[in-house]
Order: sequence, then C-alpha cells, then structure tokens
Amino acid sequence: MKIGFPREIKDQEKRVAMTPNGVRHLVAHGHQVRVECDAGLGSGYSNREYQEAGAALTDTGEVWDSELVVKVKEPLAAEYAYLRDQMIFTFFHLAGADPLLSETLLARGTTALAYETLEDELGRLPLLAPMSAIAGNMASLVGAYFLGRPQGGRGVQLGTVGGKRYGRVLVIGGGIVGMHAARVAAGMGANVLMAGLDGELAANGGSGLGEGIRYFLSSPDTVGKEARNADLVIGAVLVRGDRTPRIVTSDMVDSMLPGAVIVDVSIDQGGSVETSRPTTHSEPVFEQFGVIHYCVTNMPGAYPRTATEALAGATLAYVTGLAGQGLDFLRQRSGLSKAVNTYRGSMTCLAAAGALDLSDHYHPFVESYSSESPVDAGRSGA
Repeated sequence: MKIGFPREIKDQEKRVAMTPNGVRHLVAHGHQVRVECDAGLGSGYSNREYQEAGAALTDTGEVWDSELVVKVKEPLAAEYAYLRDQMIFTFFHLAGADPLLSETLLARGTTALAYETLEDELGRLPLLAPMSAIAGNMASLVGAYFLGRPQGGRGVQLGTVGGKRYGRVLVIGGGIVGMHAARVAAGMGANVLMAGLDGELAANGGSGLGEGIRYFLSSPDTVGKEARNADLVIGAVLVRGDRTPRIVTSDMVDSMLPGAVIVDVSIDQGGSVETSRPTTHSEPVFEQFGVIHYCVTNMPGAYPRTATEALAGATLAYVTGLAGQGLDFLRQRSGLSKAVNTYRGSMTCLAAAGALDLSDHYHPFVESYSSESPVDAGRSGA
C-alpha cells in the first residue's frame, strides 16, 4: 500500500507521525512509504534518515496522494483540498474541531480514522494514552510557570519550602491526564486536590494516590468550592468521541483568585471550562476575570522528540495492520472499529455526530462496510 506521512502545519507543531525506524519496518513489509520533505526535522529526524530507511521524499501533493495518510493532528483548512476517498489516520477530535472539517470529510467520502477513539481489547485508548501522559505532565509545569508574577500570575510557587507545601492545585478528571498532572504537581511540592467520579477513591480521600494528593467526588458544588481557593486549575475531562462537558462555569472562574491559572487540557474536545477558547504555542494564554487561561490545542507538540517516539511506537502496529489488510483489520475487532469516525459520506461515531448536529448523517461503520470499497482492502505493494 502507498502510505504518506505529511509535514504538520499546525502552529509550532513539530511532531511527525512516524520515525525512520517505523518507516523501515513498513518498507520491510512491502509498502511504498512517502514522507514529505522536512517532516521530521522538528523532532530531530533528518530527510536523509528517512531516505536511508527506504522512504521516498516528496512534496505536499504527492504525500497526500496516498491510500493511507498518517498524521499527528487533524487536517487544517489549508489541507482540505487534499482530502478525498483515502484513509486518514490521525487525532481528529471532531466534536471539538471546526465543523467544516467534518462536512468536508463527509463530502469527499474520506475515511477518518481517529487515534483518540480507537480501543484495544480491554477497552483502553492505547493511542491517546501516551499523548495524555505528556499533556498531563506538562499541565502542571506550564501552570507553575504562568503562576509567576512576571507572567501575570499570583506569584505562588508550587513547591516545598522548609518542609511546607505551597500552592493549591485542583485537577478535574481522574484519567491519564489527571493522574499525571496530579502526581507532577504533588512531586513539585504542591497541595493537590483531584475531582473525579470514583466513589471508592473518594471514600478514602485518595489514599494510595501519593503524598500531597486528596481525592473527592466531583459535583458543581464541590468543584466550585475548591476552584475559589485554587492557584492552578487543570481541566482533564474526557468523554470518548464527544464534546467535553463544561465542568467549570463562567461564574466559578469569576470567583477565582486574581492571578490564578487555568490549564484546560480538554480544549481539543471543546474544553471543560466555560471561558476557555483555543490558543496556540505562539500565543498560549489570555486573561478573563483576572484569571490566566492556557488552552493550547496541541500541548505535546512542545516536546516533539519525546511525543513522536511515544506516538509512533504506539501507532506502528495499527498502521502496519491497516496497510496490510485495509479496513478489514479494523472490522475484525470491535474496539478497533471505533476508530472510524467518517466513512463513505456517513458519520460513524455517534457521539461526534450528536455533538456536531449531524445525527442525520450517522450510520454504524460495521453495517455500512463493504470490502468492495477501493479503500477497504489492503493492496500491499500497490
């Protein structure tokens, strides 16, 4: 199969979807691999390394003219012209993306395969997990930075001084992002409160999560109460495929301490804070009600070498399967088939369809799939 790896064009996005070692693996399996020129430079991989691995270096148009296009982030408006009836494997986050992207995918008959909705046999999200870990680690670090007075923050350091913990961090969400954010903040020396829905953890206050972390059941009342006294609030809520519910209201933000910081990691799916709006690495923050908001939609892109190695390591087996068997590879496994968000002009992710008011375009992938489709069956060596 012809597999294309484009250069990412999102602001300050330096990740690339595959390493040279991954390319070498795909070439050894008989596939024709195209890598856009300079795609790997931001992650420290030279054009020569990809060529030596067996890839053909190409321009933008040629790399998109592949049966399977593998990216890191969703196609941007400048890339819509390249969309057609091919398979595209990337982070889509359609429920929180520009609605025009979904409309274009449907109009072009593109098969959108989303990293963030693919499940393994245990119901986990193996492709979202490594980026969630990096974003969670980063959330506490970037929050601590913007708490500094030179950045307009409260001037509270997250850390231990003279045996005493300083700084109050509220983490909303107990998944991978939340756990990593909480443990990094606690490791720095802050007092961490985690809001989640695990009744057993709440019953013992989060005993076992680590020193400095207290767990409580999330509700509008409990979150609102703790947000008022927090120096840093981290939004780490995920609803698979759907828009993130706005847990922190505008009134809650208005009640927060002047110079407090919000890091809304959920912004890819629309954000868990009512006052959040997408920002970029070039302009990462804005202020509302005297509270600094950090809402960068591609946080792991700040650490492209680590993120690329982790993401490519997680996706390689799935890219290999898709290249060898086409969509048959996904249909044989119910969890994997959840990666299909659009197919032949239909929305195939019910949650995303509802969030985008496209329920009339919803049709389950497993019902509409046919191996006669030109993008369905693997065409190794084509």
